[in-house]
Amino acid sequence: MSEPTNATTKTPLAATGHRCRSLCRALPAAVLMVGLILFFALGFDRYISFEMLQENRGWLVAKIEDNRVLAALAYMGLYATVIAFSIPGGAVMTICAGFLFGMVFATGCSVVGGTIGAVCLFLAARTAFREPLRAKAGPALKRMEAGFRENALNYLLVLRLIPLFPFWLVNLVPAFLGVSLRTYVIATFFGIIPGTLVYASLGNGLGILLDAGETPNLKTLFQPQILIPIILLAILALLPVLYKKIKARRGAQD
Repeated sequence: MSEPTNATTKTPLAATGHRCRSLCRALPAAVLMVGLILFFALGFDRYISFEMLQENRGWLVAKIEDNRVLAALAYMGLYATVIAFSIPGGAVMTICAGFLFGMVFATGCSVVGGTIGAVCLFLAARTAFREPLRAKAGPALKRMEAGFRENALNYLLVLRLIPLFPFWLVNLVPAFLGVSLRTYVIATFFGIIPGTLVYASLGNGLGILLDAGETPNLKTLFQPQILIPIILLAILALLPVLYKKIKARRGAQD
């Protein structure tokens, strides 16, 4: 007997096609997850360290002097890969880049590379998980999605400016809440500039620290003289959101 093929029952061919599409959607996220596991399993994490820079600083400086543009492109590609695979070490790489390229050039390369990597992770997560989550989402999640989407640029700028949450987490959450790619790119690019600039500036004195057997303090970003201006920028980004809410409340009262 042939299998029923009414409107509520999928044919075997349709079911197979659905599974294939689901696997294809999950593939990018799976690749990133497997890559992160292999990175630590193979011990590659030891290469993102100040000790490794100390051992290879002469070779790296020579390569940059030979072809600064190619070296910058290689750095941006590596930085984008680190961010896309959610590998810890972005701050260390930015400081090392400040030492190798100079503060301004390192900031530019890190911001571009970081934005590209974050976008790759965002697209992979949105492709793999957004539809299943939306299908199972309850009213609370849908209200959160609507509110976040309405002020996505401002909220994302705040999350990028103030490092309250891990960078990889801020990369993922917008993918689940329906943020547009354009908004995500703008907020990521401009939002990571202040923190990146701080870490790249630490690279200026990195050579002296390495010669003395010391390493930079990665908690520099949390010092009051640096963190307070960044918090003020975040508050400035939230002002339009607060204005909209106050205006909406007054309109409801009238």
